[in-house]
Amino acid sequence: MTLSPAGLAFRAARDLLLETAADLEAARAAFVWPDVGEHFNWAVDWFDGIAEGNDHTALRIVEEDGREASVTFDELRRQSNRVANWLIALGLGHGDRVMLMLDNRLELWQAMLAIMKIGAVMLPTSVVLGRDELAERIERAGIRAVIADRADAAKFDDLDPTLVRIGVGADRPGWRDFDDAGAASDDAPGIVTRSTDASIIYFTSGTTSRPKMVEHTHLTYPVGHLSTMYWIGVRPGDVHMTISAPGWGKHAWSLFFAPWIAEATVFVYNYSRFDPVALVDQLDRGGVTTFCAPPTVWRMLIQASLEKRPRALRELLSAGEPLNPEVIATIEGWWGVQIRDGYGQTELTAVIGNTPGVRLKPGSMGRPLPGNDIVLIDPVTGEETDEGEICLPTTPVRPVNLTPGYVGEPDRTAKVEHDGLFHTSDVATRDTDGFLTFVGRTDDVFKASDFKVSPFEVESILLTHPAVAEAGVVGAPDDVRLNVVKAYVHLSASASADAETARSILAHAREHMPPYMRVRRVEFFELPKTISGKIRRVELREREIERAGSRIETEFRESDFRGLKR
Repeated sequence: MTLSPAGLAFRAARDLLLETAADLEAARAAFVWPDVGEHFNWAVDWFDGIAEGNDHTALRIVEEDGREASVTFDELRRQSNRVANWLIALGLGHGDRVMLMLDNRLELWQAMLAIMKIGAVMLPTSVVLGRDELAERIERAGIRAVIADRADAAKFDDLDPTLVRIGVGADRPGWRDFDDAGAASDDAPGIVTRSTDASIIYFTSGTTSRPKMVEHTHLTYPVGHLSTMYWIGVRPGDVHMTISAPGWGKHAWSLFFAPWIAEATVFVYNYSRFDPVALVDQLDRGGVTTFCAPPTVWRMLIQASLEKRPRALRELLSAGEPLNPEVIATIEGWWGVQIRDGYGQTELTAVIGNTPGVRLKPGSMGRPLPGNDIVLIDPVTGEETDEGEICLPTTPVRPVNLTPGYVGEPDRTAKVEHDGLFHTSDVATRDTDGFLTFVGRTDDVFKASDFKVSPFEVESILLTHPAVAEAGVVGAPDDVRLNVVKAYVHLSASASADAETARSILAHAREHMPPYMRVRRVEFFELPKTISGKIRRVELREREIERAGSRIETEFRESDFRGLKR
């Protein structure tokens, strides 16, 4: 292993976090973000440094039909060098923006490393996007090249004719064949990048507004994800799996940076339709030690009653949206391991988390991670409080793991970064032990009868009803109460979308919720979600506002059932 001075500084910081993995207080006291200097390129200074001569598996991809592909660290180092040199030969280089529209296949990781190595900027993009969405992103981001799979290449027909088009398995006129990179030199391309140069741009999921372009540098994400590695609890030699699709920042968090910072294997299982039984079988067969999945997956595992624990699992995590306490309790009862929640944003890395070895508090997302300071700010007074908006101080020292801003939108950047703080627009409470509990987005929290209602809290209680697989809660406008609590419910497979089920859910709410919080309207509905799996409550709110003053025909209300209304 040959590491540059920057790589050695990075390794020292990583090793400290590994040594204090079970002691958050010690880690927070001792850890400082490494000084990697003016010039740093994680793909060169870190990945190539640990990969040279390393025959351990870096990446293993298992397909639904049983086919597998795996590559060692050293093989991936050389493969990505070939891709990097080939991209340079195509005229791509420093600062060029390259859209990556690939699913979880080997070429994705080769391209991500290669793009970093030549100082270009990658824009991972979801394969579910359509032509119009791609056209807007190409224009907004100033895309110079696109790398896409055969299945998606046609979406780029008639789009910007100046694009350098690179196809993976795509034999189309005007497209370069990604396989041609295999003939290029595997020598390091030798490009020098500044730590502050842009390296990756993500479009946000757009849960409340037009997607923003979040930029990260060779410092903010690669170095910033030291905290993500700490939260996950991944160690050298581990096998890590996260269910995530490219195009979502979490993919870079947990299927690129964090596990390879720890020198662990990235394990991927590709499937066309989610099958919880097959997933658990792969976790067992693959010897997966650390596993992260969004709340929807955990709920589906519970629906399938998969009580047998995969043999090697040591750490379980959830991300994307807060995980409801009853789900955590069920999995712990079955598998003997707690699912640890955490918090971050596309604009950040992991900044809050329940860490290995610390007993969870039901519903809490944990405490600030090493290198991260968190304050809760009252949105009215601007004062620090124990219930308020989650903010990160930007003075006197700017957080290493914070985006420089939104590309091309200084006004939106100024809206979230002012008064010496970065404002997340998420609300939390803090208890006397410093544990933080998610309340909701500032846009999602609403008032009913002059009481503040957290959709997440209501949804957590609803999920304890056997008929409820998922729920999205919003305020429905009401002349008397300002809002009443409305639940959009995705039913479990065994439940029927009828009046009897609605009555049972409303009765459950009446039994377990105080009057101001109680669900008074229910509708069985396919919940709208972002590409990253987050519920788009903004769509549900807009639906209620549009129908204010008139009843939605497909909803059930308390007043429909004798004995429920009081």
